[in-house]
Amino acid sequence: MPRFNFEKNLDHQTRAVESIVAVFDGLDIERLVGFGSQHINPIINKEAGYRYISNIRSIQQKNGIEGTVKENSNIIDIMMETGTGKTYTYTKTIFELNRVYGIFKFVIIVPTLAIKAGAISFLTSESAIEHFKEQYGKVINLHVVESQKNNKNKKNTFPSAVIRFVEAGNFEKDQIQVMIINAGMINSDTMNKSYDKTLLDKYSNPFDAIASVRPFLIIDEPHRFAQENKTWRNIQKMNPQFTIRYGATFRETENLVYRLTAADAFNKNLIKGVIGHIIEFENGKNAIVKFFDSDGKEASFELIENGIRRACKLAKKESLEKIHPAMTNLFIEKLNKSEVVLSNGLELKKGDKINPYSYAETLQEIMIKKAIRKHFELERQLLTREVKIKPLTLFFIDNIDEYRNENGYIRNTVEKYIKVEAEKLLKEETNEFYKEYLEKTLQNISQTHGGYFSKDNIEKDEEIEQEINEILHDKEAILDLNNPRRFIFSKWTLREGWDNPNVFQICKLRSSGSEISKLQEVGRGLRLPVNEYGNRVKDEQFYLNYFVDFTENDFVEKLINEINEKSGALSFEKVPEKLDENMIKKICEIYNIEEERLLEELDSNNVITRTNKFKEKGFEYIKRKFPLIFDGVSPSKVRKETEKNKKIQVRTEKYSHLKELWEKINQKVILEYKIENEKDFKDIFVEFLKEHAGNMIHGGVVNREVKVNMENNYATAGEEITIKESELVKISVMRYDEFLIHLSRALNANIKTLHEAFVEADIDINQYLNVSTIRTLKHKFDNYLLKNAIAKFAIEYHKVTSEVHPTKLTDREGNVRGEIDASDIGMLYSEDKVADNYLFEELFYDSELEKENIKSNVKEVVVFTKIPKNSIKIPVSGGKSYSPDFAYVLNFEDGRKKLYFIVETKNADSDSLRDEEIQKIKHAEKFFDDTVKIKFVTQYNNQKITDLINKIYNEGI
Repeated sequence: MPRFNFEKNLDHQTRAVESIVAVFDGLDIERLVGFGSQHINPIINKEAGYRYISNIRSIQQKNGIEGTVKENSNIIDIMMETGTGKTYTYTKTIFELNRVYGIFKFVIIVPTLAIKAGAISFLTSESAIEHFKEQYGKVINLHVVESQKNNKNKKNTFPSAVIRFVEAGNFEKDQIQVMIINAGMINSDTMNKSYDKTLLDKYSNPFDAIASVRPFLIIDEPHRFAQENKTWRNIQKMNPQFTIRYGATFRETENLVYRLTAADAFNKNLIKGVIGHIIEFENGKNAIVKFFDSDGKEASFELIENGIRRACKLAKKESLEKIHPAMTNLFIEKLNKSEVVLSNGLELKKGDKINPYSYAETLQEIMIKKAIRKHFELERQLLTREVKIKPLTLFFIDNIDEYRNENGYIRNTVEKYIKVEAEKLLKEETNEFYKEYLEKTLQNISQTHGGYFSKDNIEKDEEIEQEINEILHDKEAILDLNNPRRFIFSKWTLREGWDNPNVFQICKLRSSGSEISKLQEVGRGLRLPVNEYGNRVKDEQFYLNYFVDFTENDFVEKLINEINEKSGALSFEKVPEKLDENMIKKICEIYNIEEERLLEELDSNNVITRTNKFKEKGFEYIKRKFPLIFDGVSPSKVRKETEKNKKIQVRTEKYSHLKELWEKINQKVILEYKIENEKDFKDIFVEFLKEHAGNMIHGGVVNREVKVNMENNYATAGEEITIKESELVKISVMRYDEFLIHLSRALNANIKTLHEAFVEADIDINQYLNVSTIRTLKHKFDNYLLKNAIAKFAIEYHKVTSEVHPTKLTDREGNVRGEIDASDIGMLYSEDKVADNYLFEELFYDSELEKENIKSNVKEVVVFTKIPKNSIKIPVSGGKSYSPDFAYVLNFEDGRKKLYFIVETKNADSDSLRDEEIQKIKHAEKFFDDTVKIKFVTQYNNQKITDLINKIYNEGI
């Protein structure tokens, strides 16, 4: 398949990067000169004045973060959930800090070798290199710190990666120097000892050498780096200017400037939802084997089953079948006084409990069978689409030999069920592509799966090496539609530092032993998938199917609680004991009610006691009356397979009146600007520049030159030579040609045309050569295009396919569905009666405005519907889109004509958006091109739908 295509401007990633860049806005920058200065980063001074503190405070306010600013801390935190692109975001941060402030030396610190390998794989991938080179014209020169083999015949020398990183200079204009190191290496003898041969004739210790270049640090998984530990103390030896921490989990945040919570990530469809498949087994639901003691020679276990307890001692190499007959082929590999290692690699510490049936082959077979059947069901859906998505299934297994050996039980079971499912589908399949894919599957079933285990690094086998390369390094190869491999097997080796966006299923054929994060367990499969062209698919609801055995029947509940607790969110599902301060505060803020009045209402309705404890069904009252306060993960995003996604029934008899409109607004189109040549574009851009010349927004950076002196092996600032006055409005930190290159990429415009436009508009752009100007120009030019597209130049819509169906309301043949997912209509539910002419039976909604619309009966309306989420996005000028919320069909002229009425709701009273909405509506009218009689309206919070309909009806067309 083609290389992955990373999206440039995903909102949550852009906001995170911009939040970091804004921290340093207006701070003094010292650009060193003199001997050795070319190896050293520009120095950003946070101590001068209060700008650093005020920047952080204003960013926190903008991003809705409450907290104090630690003014003496050089740590800045970004909280982003697993699967939302942390690695991409911190990489983009590196490029932005280089572009805006000239920082060219960064150190990335990761906790483990697995995460290090994942980061290296991303940073060195062709997709990432080309993506960032296209935007910034630069590449990362990566220096990987690795352990050195002892060689008694040679003198000890510095780690080569440290040498290259420290000696690299800022004269390498097309490169940014990045060193990556894991926690183990930070604490290693390699990094902490002194060497015979010095670096730069000054430094005998690696940390001292790194400190001399004043790096910026990027720390991944910050909760793994406790500040009281040795690793953190060694990190500080690098003398970082600033430490930027990116993580989903923090022990404690410092100067948090951006937060994307787990609940937000799920609810905003930034990651897949999760469906837990709990595989039941008739026997042993309450059976537990507990490891409770060891003398180093024998391990003591206790079996508790059906209320009966039995103790048993086992020595090294003894089978656990002695404890329970279901634990076949499992024995003690190693043991000491505190720990037992089983033959499947599972480590048990005192107090750990496992279920004996988790290792029963019959249970494994049930799980394998169900996972493979579900895979093929999903695969058929995704590979028979017009633009295909190839799904993968990941198995975590116990016994490597049972998979790797040709006659291994797991291998044979997997291949048996792959054959069964493929043959069954092939008999009835009519889609030509998928038919061929199934035939290729049956030609060589061994090619449909592959595995990666730590011992594979020791044993060399050509076929296994190809499997490993596809699984670990070549995501494009494993997702190629000509490649039949789609089942991946591992122990926990792939649990961290690895992911593939097209993992749609994880089947866990092993007991976890001790408790670990449920979010971490599902994290390998949360990323949104990519299609056959390498593009991320984001306008649909996808789910990760997670298969566990009955010993984890509370898996989904634990995952939901973990998501909500991490997000500081109020859960819709978990019933609290009392009405707490947080709940009261949210109700008062969202529903604009005074606390005293609220408590009086709850008291009079028998909801709470005098101490605010909930009475019977009291919490149900809160959920029904104040649904908008619940910001926890939606029940539709994480659920058990047995708890089917809530559906909303369609009144199918009403669809025929809506059919013509529905098929028209579901056409798939692209927008084309009818700008004939470069001269026409230049004229438009010149007019834009003249109109906005006086309103440029600038940041300010003060540049100084500082003479470098060497004292005690450190570079220190000497005599200051001012080369630029403190002009905080007009700044230039880029060359003109570099500025034009970046601006041309942002606007998709010709460099020569942009240059001529600046000359013709008589704007001295040389005073404003910085990234803020580029952002401002792009934002304003996009708005200018939106505002003037209809009046000043032509646009056209072109169909990209003649196929309309399937849609959210119809199947592939165009027949209306009997039900759809309720979450596509709204996250909130009310028992109130819907209007008689509404398309759906129940009232699901997302705002009070929508709720009132759905309840409103208007006799002139034949049928109306809330438009399912992400089903309609009409492209408009300036890279924006028009996504209406309601569609109405009205009787007109005594039923002889139909009048169509499209409504976009805005949950605000202000008219501030009216200009933009008017332009969007003009685009939508162009989209329909008079083929359908239609009216478009934007409805604000203070407007009733009945009034809008009556106005349109009386006006006619």
